[in-house]
Amino acid sequence: MTTGIYFDCFAGASGDMIVGALIDLGLDFAALKDQLAQLPVSGYELKSERVGRGAIAATRFIVEVDAHQPARKFTDIRGLIEHATLTNRVKSRSLLVFERLAHAEARVHGSTIDEVHFHEVGAVDSIIDIVGAMIGFEMLNVEKFLSSPMRVGKGTVKTAHGLLPVPAPGAAELLRGAAVYAGEIEGEFLTPTGAAIVTSLCESFGPLPRVIIDRIGYGAGKRDHKELPNVLRLIRFEEDETSSQRDSVMVIETNIDDMNPQGYGFVMQKAFEAGALDVFMTPTQMKKNRPGVLLTVLCKREQLDPIAELLMTETTTLGVRYYEARRRVAERIVETVETEYGAIRIKVARSGARTLHFQPEYEDCAQAARQANVSLIEVQRAAESAYRTEKSSEEKK
Repeated sequence: MTTGIYFDCFAGASGDMIVGALIDLGLDFAALKDQLAQLPVSGYELKSERVGRGAIAATRFIVEVDAHQPARKFTDIRGLIEHATLTNRVKSRSLLVFERLAHAEARVHGSTIDEVHFHEVGAVDSIIDIVGAMIGFEMLNVEKFLSSPMRVGKGTVKTAHGLLPVPAPGAAELLRGAAVYAGEIEGEFLTPTGAAIVTSLCESFGPLPRVIIDRIGYGAGKRDHKELPNVLRLIRFEEDETSSQRDSVMVIETNIDDMNPQGYGFVMQKAFEAGALDVFMTPTQMKKNRPGVLLTVLCKREQLDPIAELLMTETTTLGVRYYEARRRVAERIVETVETEYGAIRIKVARSGARTLHFQPEYEDCAQAARQANVSLIEVQRAAESAYRTEKSSEEKK
């Protein structure tokens, strides 16, 4: 079974709330401190304490900084993480979060990711929060991430750049494509660090799906609101066989009626290189009775921004639409069969122990057909026959 985390952001989220909730879930605090000590930074002390937020008992994670810290650039933070003796997955997840933060700050300030200076998120406490969260997910064997719609708050917040609207511009950039709401209480509920972690990891935002709940942890925020417990709830779950067949994708669309047709193949190739799951074009009739094309790209949430930017840059469109779509997918595995034309891979779609259908891999069949100087259909039929024969023999055993 796949182990996952559901972020229940009814009171928003921040980096320290995420780490606190992981400790509340059972993350070993001493082991976390040992892992964080691998980072080449100093001048801080870590604490963990049990506190009350409204009627809920929660864990608060505290980073006390006792020395002056510089305003770091993304390249500085990348160097700190890359030179740390942490696992590759902790490093890659941490760098993903910081890179998205850098892109968001660069957009807001009209700069580049190599030039922009982090302030709040470049401080030691934010570095510890982000890397600490990734260490926690690794130690708890978390592979899947889901989230509720996120409360962001309303009003204004004081930052190193002065008084800014809620959500802060950097956080707002990170929230593109995510489900959010303001709520009725004044104040900032979702920090840029919290937004970066949740949106970088989570593949969908909605109600808790059908899962098997394992443990629940509560991470406390700094403030203690009278109207609402200021906690983040993390639900650790295991997927059952039914829920593992469901996920979500982002659908990006744009209508085009004034582009050279030669450009569509180039855009399709670039989109696949950027991580698109599928790209397709549908003929359509547009305004002024012009024939046009509906260009559609399916992708995971983390590819939304780069692919949307690709379409804005490489096509003549003036804008794109995007939305989240739920889907049900079959379990897919690849098996190999031996035929008179050589080894051919077979893509098999399954639902539990039941085989739904199978298909010989086209590239394998095409290569074998060219080498043997026979038709493609002949190789495909040979592969299908070999697969059926192999499965029949296994069933008899």
